Amino acid sequence: MTGAVPETLPEWLTAARRITVLTGAGISTESGIPDYRGPNGVWTRDPDAEKLVTLGYYLADPEIRRRSWLLRRAMQDADPQPNAGHRALVDLERQGRLRALVTQNIDGLHQAAGSSGELVHEIHGTVHEVVCTDCGDRTTIREALDRVAAGEPDPECRVCGGILKTATVYFGQMLEERVVEACTAAAADCDVFLAVGTSLQVWPAAGLADIAVGSGARLVVVNAEPTPYDWTADLVVREPIGTSLPRLVAAD
Repeated sequence: MTGAVPETLPEWLTAARRITVLTGAGISTESGIPDYRGPNGVWTRDPDAEKLVTLGYYLADPEIRRRSWLLRRAMQDADPQPNAGHRALVDLERQGRLRALVTQNIDGLHQAAGSSGELVHEIHGTVHEVVCTDCGDRTTIREALDRVAAGEPDPECRVCGGILKTATVYFGQMLEERVVEACTAAAADCDVFLAVGTSLQVWPAAGLADIAVGSGARLVVVNAEPTPYDWTADLVVREPIGTSLPRLVAAD
């Protein structure tokens, strides 16, 4: 079934008590954060921007790092806020039906909306912390951006002088094993797997849908554009996330 949210939700969805949710950039676009691979995505409009989050380019080129810090500063200054899609998942948690919330996003908007930290698994890390690539020292993004604003275009680690980067997973960088294990367990242990605002093209996050379906879960895809998993999904919704998600997860 593809299109709008059904007027009467399927019984298997309203009866679900262990829902694992995977969110991608699409859930945050209504908060003013552009996605990456959509028709108007950051990398669609400027493929060269992908270098800003590619570890090899970032470590080798001070100019890439300077551009990256300016981008992070602009994002922080925009001060995005959670939207109705984020709040719908808080409601799902309050109903006691949320098994886990896996997010490919780094913006922290799920936690800002009120989702419990122990249920949110940030598979690609967080933009709200900064880590030294040499010694591993961690600080806040606010501290690093204050240094950029004060005239340090490429701030160094104050502990060892190493290169700083946001605590996000760049291309060419390994995911944290413990996070991947938690996400895999959540996908294998749910009765519905709800993929929201994700192209389902980035692995290993996309593979979580395979794990869930292989374990007997129903698959729901909510995304503006077609995904490789639409053909196997039990329900595909194309309506805007901010209006469709609250209806999909409404208490029965």
